[in-house]
Amino acid sequence: MTQHFNKRSELSKRKALRNNATDGESRLWHHLRGKQFSTKFRRQYSVDAYVLDFYAPRSKIAIEVDGDSHFFPEAMEYDRERTTYLERFGIEVLRFTNLEIFENLEGVLTSIEQAVARRKATSPEPPPS
Repeated sequence: MTQHFNKRSELSKRKALRNNATDGESRLWHHLRGKQFSTKFRRQYSVDAYVLDFYAPRSKIAIEVDGDSHFFPEAMEYDRERTTYLERFGIEVLRFTNLEIFENLEGVLTSIEQAVARRKATSPEPPPS
C-alpha cells in the first residue's frame, strides 16, 4: 500500500518549515496546539509532496496560512491545484492570510472551530479501541 501521509522522504522539508515558521503561523499555532479545538492539530504535516501548515488527522482539516507570495496568479493556480488534490483524500482546506490572523484572530479561530464541529457532525465515530 502506498503511504501518502508524513512520508519519510518529506521529513527534512517538514523540519525546515517548522523551524522557519512565519509570525502568522506561530501565532495561530499557539491557539491550535494541544486539543484546544477538541481535535489534535499537527504542524507541517505532509500529504505526498505537499506540506500543510497545520493538519487535524481525525477531522481531516488542513489549515494554510498565506503570505503575500500566494496572491500572484501562478501561486493562486498552484494553491487551487493543491486544494483539489487534497480534497481527493477527503481533506477540507481552510485558508487564512497573515493579515487575517493579526487583525481578526477571533474570527479565524471561530471559523476553525465551526469547521471542526461541522466535520465532527458529518464524520462517523471511530470504532472503540
